[in-house]
Amino acid sequence: MTTQFEILEAEVLKLVPTERALLAEHIIASLDGDNEIDSAWAAEVENRIAEVEGGLVIGTPLAEVIAQARATLK
Repeated sequence: MTTQFEILEAEVLKLVPTERALLAEHIIASLDGDNEIDSAWAAEVENRIAEVEGGLVIGTPLAEVIAQARATLK
């Protein structure tokens, strides 16, 4: 006897890889019950990008950040 899961799995595996990936993304997103947090992070990222692009914030070169981190850990 074939289960509903097995039937669905067989049908999904017939999709092209990009469609399967998109479906997987949607399924995983449906498991995340806290879209409010995701929305807040998305807004924060957009704000930070706007600040950098608008010249309000100046980034620190990666080499300098690593050097500071190493100095702190010593």
